[in-house]
Amino acid sequence: MNTFLRRGLAQLAVTACVFWPSFVQTQSIDSSAAKREGKVVVLGTGVPQAMDELHKGFEKKHGIEVEFWRASSTGVIDRALTEWRAGRPTFDVIEASWDVMLLMKKEGLFTRFIPPSSVRFPDIFKDKEALITPWRLLPLSILYNTQLVKAAEAPRSLDDLLSPKWKGKITIPDASQHSTTSKFFWNLQKFKGEKWRDFIKELAKQQPHLVESFAPVPNIIIKGEAHVGIGFIKFVKQYKGPMDFVLMDKYLADLTDLALGARAPHPNAGKVYMEYATSADGQAAIAQDGEFVLYPGIYPPIREAKKVTPNMVAMDNPSEEEAKKLSGEFRQIFLRQ
Repeated sequence: MNTFLRRGLAQLAVTACVFWPSFVQTQSIDSSAAKREGKVVVLGTGVPQAMDELHKGFEKKHGIEVEFWRASSTGVIDRALTEWRAGRPTFDVIEASWDVMLLMKKEGLFTRFIPPSSVRFPDIFKDKEALITPWRLLPLSILYNTQLVKAAEAPRSLDDLLSPKWKGKITIPDASQHSTTSKFFWNLQKFKGEKWRDFIKELAKQQPHLVESFAPVPNIIIKGEAHVGIGFIKFVKQYKGPMDFVLMDKYLADLTDLALGARAPHPNAGKVYMEYATSADGQAAIAQDGEFVLYPGIYPPIREAKKVTPNMVAMDNPSEEEAKKLSGEFRQIFLRQ
């Protein structure tokens, strides 16, 4: 992973090499205490099939029950903050996208803990405050219906989506309503510079089929309601149907993290869970269902996955004020068409 993923936040890299090794060496994980606690409660965004394999492996190895509650990142933060502010948090571990984790971090929901196995992850992602731990990335690409589009005729880049032949045949989430899509568009400036808005305006002229999030994109493509779309590469493994992804030079990717609750009811079990999730066994378990993980040498069983990993570029997050402006801007752009 010598060229692996750049986040663009220099402060995450500063002191990482100095701070992490010494801090991790002082981490204590009490497996006996974790077993006495008996279970771990996790709030997360991971898809059930991938998390199920992770949890089966964890329960088999440690004999600790996993109580997993899944929702969107918005759902996770809503529940976590509601419980926290009421003084009755039920969660031990939270797993969600980086932007949402930063909001909860600011609220004081997490306590310092870095699972020792994660020391093998790229330094650029490490939180110098040791409150959140990255563990997987979600790269985005162009997806297409293989029965309606021949591989040789599929778009080779995002700019190719602007060809007249794709007008009315594209599906994307509504960027005015879906924060991750808004963030994706905003991060296109990494590749396009000041011309990123021009691309969005031209894409809007293609009259794309707008959906509420990335989750419906695969079904729209598989059913043939759209021939192509923008979605997570992992969908080609997680959805059954005639769908593949386009191999590109670079991929914007959404980072997801783990964190231990500051008032975790089962703190020892939470630590053991996070250590397993970042270990080779845990990372291999979720990779089997198409997830791209941070542990070196572990790839999902997806065509050309090894070519995707070194070309992922982790997305930055717009400020809260910028996000509001972007939502309004995208609403105007797409409503005009």
